[in-house]
Amino acid sequence: MAYLSQKALEAMGFARLGRNVKISDKASIYEAEKMEIGDNSRIDDFCVVSGKIVMGRNVHIAPLCLVAGGNPGITFEDFSGLAYHVKVFSQSDDYSGATMTNPTVPSVYKAEVGKPVHLGRHCIVGAGAVLTPGVTLGEGTAVGALALVLKSTEPWTIYAGTPARRVKARSRDLLALERDYLGAEYEG
Repeated sequence: MAYLSQKALEAMGFARLGRNVKISDKASIYEAEKMEIGDNSRIDDFCVVSGKIVMGRNVHIAPLCLVAGGNPGITFEDFSGLAYHVKVFSQSDDYSGATMTNPTVPSVYKAEVGKPVHLGRHCIVGAGAVLTPGVTLGEGTAVGALALVLKSTEPWTIYAGTPARRVKARSRDLLALERDYLGAEYEG
C-alpha cells in the first residue's frame, strides 16, 4: 500500500492534520477542508471519506470503507477503527415514499435525515457493518461483522446482528495497554 507524501497531504487543505498521518494514494477524500485528522491515524486503500469528519489519534479506517460525513459529521475518538467494508452514514434519504430520493433531485422534493454519528474511544466496528445517522457508539463498543446499527450503544459492550443487539460486556483490559503505549510514546 502506497501512502500520500506529507507534502501531498498538506496540499489537500485539511482543517487539521496531525503527525504521522497515513492516507492511501488510492483513497478518495472529498471536502478535506472540513476534516480534522489526529496523530498516527490511517485511511487505507479504496476508502471514500467525505464531508465533516473529526478523527482523534490512532484512528484506523480499513480498505473499502465508506465514511459519509456530510454536514452533520462523523466523529472518531482516539483508538477507534473500522474493519473492511464498513459504511458510516450521517445522512440518508427518506425511504418511505413520501418524498423523492437521490442526489439528482432538488432538496425541496426530498426529506433527508441528517444526524451526526459518534464513535467513542476504543470502538471497533467489524467487517461489513453499517452505522446509520444519529448513532453514538459508547466508549469501548465492539460491533460484530455485518451488523446493522440503528440505535446508540452502551459503553464497553459487544453488539452483533441485524439489527444490532447487545451480546455481552466487553473487557476493559486494553485500557492498561493504552497507558503503557502512551507512556512509552512520550518517554521515547
